[in-house]
Amino acid sequence: MGRDVSGPGLPPPLAPIPAQIASLSDYEPYARERMSAATWAWLASGAGDGLTAVDNIAAFQRLRLQNRVLADLVGGDTTVELFGHSWPHPIFLAPLAYQRLLHPEGERATALAASALAAGMIVSTQASLLLEDIAAIAQAPLWFQLYLQADRDFSQELVRRAERCGYRALVVTVDAPVAGMRNAEQRAGFVLPPGIEAVNLRGMPPATPFTARAGETTLFDSPQIAAAARWPDLEWLRRQTSLPVLLKGVLRADDAARAVAAGVDGLIVSNHGGRVLDGLPATIDALPAVAAAVRGRIPLLLDGGIRRGTDVLKALALGARAVLVGRPFACALACAGAPGVAHVVHLLRTELEMAMALTGCRNLAAIDPSVLWPPR
Repeated sequence: MGRDVSGPGLPPPLAPIPAQIASLSDYEPYARERMSAATWAWLASGAGDGLTAVDNIAAFQRLRLQNRVLADLVGGDTTVELFGHSWPHPIFLAPLAYQRLLHPEGERATALAASALAAGMIVSTQASLLLEDIAAIAQAPLWFQLYLQADRDFSQELVRRAERCGYRALVVTVDAPVAGMRNAEQRAGFVLPPGIEAVNLRGMPPATPFTARAGETTLFDSPQIAAAARWPDLEWLRRQTSLPVLLKGVLRADDAARAVAAGVDGLIVSNHGGRVLDGLPATIDALPAVAAAVRGRIPLLLDGGIRRGTDVLKALALGARAVLVGRPFACALACAGAPGVAHVVHLLRTELEMAMALTGCRNLAAIDPSVLWPPR
């Protein structure tokens, strides 16, 4: 991993990682220098005015912790059990499309980092490398993120491919039946460069973007809406596989309860990083109601706004079993490839352990709402 892996249009990675990078946010200015303005707009912006994307972070900052003194911390750990696998920490790498936009080795570099830190990696349907090639080099369990396609045969084949090469769970993203209004991307003129594509979707008819022009059909009459997944599609998927099925993008308590009744195995409380519908609540604000509806019957995970180990602690305190991190690892990938991504996971785990020690939590089971201020 020490060789120069820079490619056309990408400056060489940082080697070694500068000592000035001490937290996840420190990667951002370095990452911005290493990509075009259009690619930065694709990665960093949210939908609309970006209110939800900003609030995902601000909501964690509004929450306060309270410490606990003189606790017995000997023998503590951060182990979590999920779907028959024991993970040494509750930090997962969120599904992120087109990672070769950020680094020539793309998802390969991310998989190497996840393997080194025993972190869960969720591979995007829109990965820029074949899901088989990513699985071939991964030494930690992978999950596969799935957008249910209008062509059920194509969706079924994606599931079969994931099963054949050892993916351990399916993560079905359900909060984006249509693309969000990503105005920053529009202004920057973002388009995928030659050689970067969703290689796992080859052979699928391309979707026609909806554009609202005078005299044209409305969105509700468009092929996108006709092809959007519905609850019966989830029931169909459940019959196709024995893998655990998680829904990603649930914010409402009633949707969560319906998902449990439909037999899903887990939920990811997510607003798509604020990239689809602006004005949604921050995920940490939505988590308590979802947790109350689920009542511990299935595991909850959370993404959106995780920037510190204290954020991980807060999410676990309010009902999550694990968290996903997205943009921060993307910035580290752009800067330093696999070592950068590994560094992000290491920083988060170290900060989580310190936060646990200072709030008197010897293991994840000890984390509950009492670590928050005011007490809950």
